[in-house]
Amino acid sequence: MRVEGGSEDRWVDDHAGPVVRPYAVTRGRARPVTGTFDLISLVTATRADVGGESGLGPEHLAIVALCQRIQSVAEVAAHLDLPVGTVRVLLGDLMARELVMVRPPRGSANLPDESVFEAVINGLRAL
Repeated sequence: MRVEGGSEDRWVDDHAGPVVRPYAVTRGRARPVTGTFDLISLVTATRADVGGESGLGPEHLAIVALCQRIQSVAEVAAHLDLPVGTVRVLLGDLMARELVMVRPPRGSANLPDESVFEAVINGLRAL
């Protein structure tokens, strides 16, 4: 919702107050500068204190603080209430500065071949 007041207009959410659009958080970038991030990739901070780093926004600092304990990309987005695309861009910034490590998800498990699944489905249908 746009509210006109005084000499400037501002964007306001009825419940949250002033809103910063995701493209403003990423400075208009839609893709990370480095890395690809699956929703279940695991993120870990490499340092505890990054307050002295220049060029980091509050969202970057929040990600580093949150990732002192291993988090998935999806969990980071949920905890910070940011779109996953925005979190991916921010993670790319942090990876480029070596402030976080991101581990891709492990390969798929060795699943049985399709005949086992077909037998289970057929058995359930027979019930």
